[in-house]
Amino acid sequence: MNGDQREQVRSNAKYLRRVRPVDPEEIHEYVDGQPHPAAVAQVLRESAVDLGLVEREDGTFEPVDEGPLSVSFHGVDAFPVEYGRVLEDRLVAEYGPGWPDGDSGDRLRERIRSFKDDYFNQRAVEYDAETALAYALYHLPDYYAVAGYVLADLAREGLLAKRLRVLDVGAGVGGPALGLADFVPEDALVDYHAVEPSDAADVLEAMLDETGRNVHHTVHRETAEAFDPVAVASELADGSDDGEGSDGGGFDLILFSNVLSELDDPESVVRRYADALADEGTIAGLAPADRNTAVGLRKVERAVADRGPLTIYGPAVRLWPGETPADDCWSFEVKPDIEVPVFQRRLDDGEPGESGLDGPERRDGEFENVDVQYAYTYLRTDGRRRVDFTPDDSRVAKLADSEDLITERANVYFAKLGRDLSDGGHPLFRVGDGSQRVDHFAVLTDESMLNSDLLTAEYGDVLSVENALVLWNDDEGAVNLVIDGETVVDRVPV
Repeated sequence: MNGDQREQVRSNAKYLRRVRPVDPEEIHEYVDGQPHPAAVAQVLRESAVDLGLVEREDGTFEPVDEGPLSVSFHGVDAFPVEYGRVLEDRLVAEYGPGWPDGDSGDRLRERIRSFKDDYFNQRAVEYDAETALAYALYHLPDYYAVAGYVLADLAREGLLAKRLRVLDVGAGVGGPALGLADFVPEDALVDYHAVEPSDAADVLEAMLDETGRNVHHTVHRETAEAFDPVAVASELADGSDDGEGSDGGGFDLILFSNVLSELDDPESVVRRYADALADEGTIAGLAPADRNTAVGLRKVERAVADRGPLTIYGPAVRLWPGETPADDCWSFEVKPDIEVPVFQRRLDDGEPGESGLDGPERRDGEFENVDVQYAYTYLRTDGRRRVDFTPDDSRVAKLADSEDLITERANVYFAKLGRDLSDGGHPLFRVGDGSQRVDHFAVLTDESMLNSDLLTAEYGDVLSVENALVLWNDDEGAVNLVIDGETVVDRVPV
C-alpha cells in the first residue's frame, strides 16, 4: 500500500471513530484501488497508537477509553506456559533438544552461578547471548511476577490509565514487559518502549512478539546513558493524531527494574529520565531484596528526592516537611512463591557433561527461582503522596527525636516497611516516618484488638501509634518501639 492510500485509511479512521467502530471491511471501499481489508487492518494496527485505537476481537477498531485502568488482580501463581515455550524454543535452536544436559547444561548452570556471584559482590555483568539465555532461565518468572504486583499497586492508586505510555529502562530479557502485557485488559492501549543494549534484547523481542494485539512495542538498543528519553517523549506527543488534544506527551510510567545497581551514576540517570515523564507520570524503581541492591535503591530514591526534581509517592513516606532519613533501610516486599517453571526444573535435573563445570556441589533446587521478593520506590514530579497528610508535632513525636525519648512512651506515625523479621519471636517490623536517623523497629509484645493493625497492615501503610514504649536496641544499634497492651495502633486512611 502506498503513502497516499495509507493516509486515506488514516483519514477515514479519524472520521469513523467518532460515530462507530472502525471496520477495515468498510474503509477499504473508500480508498483508491480498494486494497484488501487485511492490508487496511495492518495500517490501522501500525497507526493505532497515534490514532488512539484499540483492536477488538472481531477485527474492528475503536477509540481507547481515556479513563483510569481498572483490573481484577488476585496475585501471580505461575509463569505462563506460552512464554516458557518461546524461551525453550530459543534454547533448542541454540543447543538442541537436550539443552539442559551435557556441556550446554553445564555452561548455562555455570553462567547462573557466575552472574549471581557478580551481583552479590557488586561486579558488572556482561550480557552475551549465552548469559542472556541463562538469565532468562533464572529470572524471567520472578521478574514477571513482581511486575504484576507493582502494576496492581499502581492501578489501585489510580496511577495508570487505559492509554498507557511505558518506558522500560534496562528491559533485559522481558520479565517486566510480559508482566505488563498480561496485566492490562484487552481494552487498554499500551505504547511500550524498551531500552536494552545487550544480547538480552534478542530474547526480549522474541517474547514481545507473543504479547496482545493492543500492546505496541519498540526496542531501543542503546544504553540507558546514551538513550535520549526526552526526544522520544517529544516524538510521542508530535505523533499523536487522535483528535482528543494532547497532554504535552511524556511517559506515564518509567520503569527501572533491577538496573539501577548496574549504572555508574544512577542518580543522574533517574533525574534525566524524569524530564520525560508525563505531568502525572510515575517512575517505578525496583531492585532485588538482597541488602546491597535494596539499600542502594533507597540511596538513589533519597538523592533524587533531597535534591529534586522528584518526590516520593511511597512506600518510604516522608511525613515531616524538611526532614530526610539517614538509616540504611533494608526494606522489601514479600509475596507468595510461584510454581516452579518446567524449564527451571529441567535445568536443575539436567545430566552433567564432561566439561567439569558442574562440579560435585550442585544442590537440589539450586536453579529453581520462585521467590517473589523485591524493594521498590514510586517517584513523581507533582508532589503527590500516597498518604497525603502532615502530623501535628504538638501531639506526636518525630522518629528523628526518638533517641531523646528512650524509656518514655510516645505517640508517633510511621509506615510499615517490610515483613515480620522476628523468625518466630515477637513480631518485629522495620518502620519509618522519613525523619529517622537510625533504624527503627516496631516490636509487638502483647497483641490486642487495639493494636492488631500493626499485623494486618500492608507494606507501605501508614499507622498512627499512641503510647508506644521507646527503647534502645544495643544489639542492632536501633530504636525499638514496643507495641504492648497499653498501645493503640490504627491504619491511616489513604
